[in-house]
Amino acid sequence: MANTAQSKKRARQAVKRNALKAAQRSSMRTAVKHVVKAIAAKDKTQASSAFKLATSVLDKMAGKGVIHKNKAARHKSRLSAQIKAL
Repeated sequence: MANTAQSKKRARQAVKRNALKAAQRSSMRTAVKHVVKAIAAKDKTQASSAFKLATSVLDKMAGKGVIHKNKAARHKSRLSAQIKAL
């Protein structure tokens, strides 16, 4: 348990930060899921438009430190390759 005022504040901040990052991760996963569903349906135009949105979300999350930049690059690369294969 936190004893000092500083450690109590840091604990409060950690709770807020974790809640925010969880919401951001959820939106990122949803964006990627939309692309995957469009690829599964073999709809290239819908997949391309969903990919554009997902790319933006992935870049934002990498910039904010929610995910590593290489993870964002890996997701974008794999999704792009799947769309090109349609």
